[in-house]
Formats: sequence, C-alpha cells, structure tokens
Amino acid sequence: MNAPIGISHYWSHTDGVSHAVAIVLLLMSVVSWLYILSKTWSAWRIRRSAGVLEVFWQAPTLADAITILTHADAERVYAPLAIQSAQAANVKAQAGSLNAASDTGELITRTLRREINRVSSRLESGLTLLASVGATAPFVGLLGTVWGIYHALSAVSVAGTVQIDKVAGPVGEALIMTALGLTVAIPAVLAYNAFTRVNRVTLAELDAFAHDLHAYLTTGARVGE
Repeated sequence: MNAPIGISHYWSHTDGVSHAVAIVLLLMSVVSWLYILSKTWSAWRIRRSAGVLEVFWQAPTLADAITILTHADAERVYAPLAIQSAQAANVKAQAGSLNAASDTGELITRTLRREINRVSSRLESGLTLLASVGATAPFVGLLGTVWGIYHALSAVSVAGTVQIDKVAGPVGEALIMTALGLTVAIPAVLAYNAFTRVNRVTLAELDAFAHDLHAYLTTGARVGE
C-alpha cells in the first residue's frame, strides 16, 4: 500500500508563492499568539487586583489606602489614579502657570482624565494587531487556495483529462491553505472579543473609581489625613 501523503509532501511539491503564503500565515500566527499569551497574563493580573478597590475605601486614611492599592495593583492600572490625583489635590500651582488659574477640582479632574487616557491606550495596544490578523488571515489563506486551484487546473489542462493523481496534490494544497488561514484567524478573533470585553469592564471600573476619587478629594481630604 502507498504511504499516506503528508504536509511535508505538499510542501516539497509547492512553489515559491505557496511557500510565501504559508510563511506569512505562520508569522501572523506566531505574533498573534505571543500577544494573546502576554495579554492574557496581564488581563488576569488586572482582574485579580480589581477587588482591592473595595478594600481601598475601607482603609483608615488615604495614605494607607494608596499603600494597599499600590501593593495589590501589579499592572499599575488603578494605583496611578489615586497617587496622581492625591498629589494634585495637595500641590500648590506654580505662580504664573496655567494651573495657577485653576482650582483644585479642575486640577484633579485633569489629572484623572490624563491617567484614564494613559490606561486606556495601554489596554487597547495590540488589539489592532489581533483585528488585522483575524480579518486578513482568511484572505491570505484564500490566496493560497486560489493558487492551488490554479495548479490543479493547469495539471488538467496539460493532461487533457481529469486524473486524480494530477489534481490531488494541488487540491490538497488548496485545502491546506484554507485550513491554515482559518486556524490563524479564529484564535485572533476570539481573543480580540475577549480582550475587548475585559477592557470595557476595566475601564468602567476605572471611570467609577475616578469619580469616587474626585468626590473624595474635592471635599478637602488630603493624603496626610
């Protein structure tokens, strides 16, 4: 009996275009999986530290609350809001600066907005990569599919008749390219949706925390109290 035809057989019988398509898909897969793994670790640490926000408001003083939050917030998502806004509440504006014309509440609001924008940019970094991989990988695989079908049609044209041994290789190559494109795209799309949801929950908690901080700090509370 003939030995089954494997991927190595198809690889050895394909041309440079098919090799380039396969290499591009492999690179897309490696890059997306590296990002997925690192982002999953970061998201897990962020969600684990989110529970400390309840503990934050149970601390006896703001200084103690910031200390607790800093130790628990390994990803530095929530702690910078408390630290920077507390400093803004206690720093006197330098004479002649724009801050000198702003009251404490405006300074705190500006600080909180800046920190939320920083965290938002950080959380969303890399999502464009996943979206691009998920959207383009099937089409890259389709290019390999079309090229394989072209080889099959060329083989039929040369042979003059449809012979299974002539078209099996190119058709198998086309199916493999389709499978590779989907294999790369599906994890990227699923990860993109999952990270988008985690980011949405995190930013909602961050926004609520910022509002609570603003309300607390504008009542006259200071870090040393």
